[in-house]
Amino acid sequence: MLLSHFKLNAQPFGVTPDPEFLFLSPSHREAMASLVHGIVSGRGFTALIAEPGMGKTTLLFNLLHLLRDSAKTAFLFQTLCGPKEFLRALLLDLGIDEDTNDLTRMHAMLNECVLRASQKGRQLVVVVDEAQNLSERTLEVVRMLSNFETPNKKLMQLVLAGQPQFAEKLASEGLRQLRQRISVVARLAAFDEEQTRAYIEHRLRVAGFASAEPLFTYQAHRMIAEHSLGIPRNINNLCFNAMSLGCAMQRLTIDEAMIREVVRDLELVELMGRTPTLERSHSRKGNRRPLTVVKRESYVSSSTERGRMDAAVLDSPESRTSTLDEEEVPSDWEGTHVNRRRTSSREPVGQKANS
Repeated sequence: MLLSHFKLNAQPFGVTPDPEFLFLSPSHREAMASLVHGIVSGRGFTALIAEPGMGKTTLLFNLLHLLRDSAKTAFLFQTLCGPKEFLRALLLDLGIDEDTNDLTRMHAMLNECVLRASQKGRQLVVVVDEAQNLSERTLEVVRMLSNFETPNKKLMQLVLAGQPQFAEKLASEGLRQLRQRISVVARLAAFDEEQTRAYIEHRLRVAGFASAEPLFTYQAHRMIAEHSLGIPRNINNLCFNAMSLGCAMQRLTIDEAMIREVVRDLELVELMGRTPTLERSHSRKGNRRPLTVVKRESYVSSSTERGRMDAAVLDSPESRTSTLDEEEVPSDWEGTHVNRRRTSSREPVGQKANS
């Protein structure tokens, strides 16, 4: 009904990470370039850090799409697991379905897979989403995966993507060896007002919107940018609900009043019956309350905290690309595996994916 009302071919503000709708803001474009460069250059480990709802998974799906012809890939996103479960899931995603808990056996099977890919001239790229949920024991096993190498190249490339808690975890003393091996770290930044407008128009265009008149008015765009905090998932929620309201009212243009009504409908304060901690918008109208209600401890939001964590990962001399030192890795190690259902227990209330 909504699609026919607005003459669309697809839902423009869905909740799945569809690479077809990927919008490359400057920070998204830079992050993608950094990930590709790290893989092509054979750096071993690259990392992607971003707040919830910023489109990490969509970007990773696009990365896998780009690599489909040149590399054998594995994508793991259920990271609430132990070492054995992680390694078993990795093998399963690589097409090796053997029910075993023997770490030595799993290591041998993975070694055979890596060698076969290398003999065919293909890289083996393992992408891990929601890496902030990995335990230190599992991350130690992830570090050991970089042992698959020859004297002149790494046979396995790993991309670790996670929320800011992952950067904080990497800054801990117990993960110093893993942190030293991550030579490329990319970030995703929230959209500004102009980028928010471009994002909305891009998704509408991909969905088949062809009207000469804009669907959202100028003031509607401004309100969406303000209340979404420039987070794609929030933008999607606001736009979907505004379009649903427009369809119900038989309107072909979404104006400021309709966005205001959607913001009021999605506001969770009254529904919760109490006053939660609210993150403040960083826009020029900083006195306005954003759409999303969050707990401050759920994820890092302030630029100061983000900077502190980035500095811990990026500023140590041993973690810079130009001075990366490979450490001797012990031959004995523990294994792992990952179940294949995304979970993110720390996502702010009211957000969906940059799909």
